[in-house]
Amino acid sequence: MTDLFDFFFKGNVFWKIVLFLWSLLTSFLTQAQLNKDSQLFKTLKSKDSVIFERTFNKCEVEKLNDIIDQDFEFYHDVAGIENRKMFLASVQQNICGNTNEKPIRKLVDNSLEVYPLKKNGKLYGAIQKGKHNFYLKKENSLSPTGSALFTHLWILDNNKWKLKRVLSYNHLPVQH
Repeated sequence: MTDLFDFFFKGNVFWKIVLFLWSLLTSFLTQAQLNKDSQLFKTLKSKDSVIFERTFNKCEVEKLNDIIDQDFEFYHDVAGIENRKMFLASVQQNICGNTNEKPIRKLVDNSLEVYPLKKNGKLYGAIQKGKHNFYLKKENSLSPTGSALFTHLWILDNNKWKLKRVLSYNHLPVQH
C-alpha cells in the first residue's frame, strides 16, 4: 500500500493537482444554492422586488436609500462603473426620467439563486444571481427590448441587508 501511495503522490505533481481539483469540485457541489422556501432566499427575493419592482418599474427611487450600501459599486457591461451617488442619479435620470417611454424589468421565473456567505459558521452575506428581461412601456403596452444576467453581493450590516456590489452583464437584445 505504501508503494502505491508513493507512486501517486510522492514527487508526482500531476496526481497532486488532480486531487486538489477534485477536492475543489466536491466542495463547490456541497455549497449548493439555498432552497427557495428558506428564509434567506425569501428575504433577498423581497429585496430584489424592492429594487426592481418598486424602484426600477415604479420609480420609487427613495426606496433604494435603505437598501444600497454607502460603499455601493455597480459594474455594467455596457454603461461602465458607478458608485452609489452615480447609480441613484442614473436611475432617476435614465430609468425614471422619461414618462412617455418607461423601461420595465421582469425577473425570469425560477432564475433567482441565493448562496449564503459565512465566516466561522456565521452568516455575513449572500450572493444572489439571476436573469431578467427588459421591456419598453409605451401607452400601456410592453415591447421586449432585451435580457441580462445579474449577480448581487449582499452584506448583513447590523442585522440589515445592504446591497454592496452589483454585476450586470450579458446584455442581449431581443432576438426576432
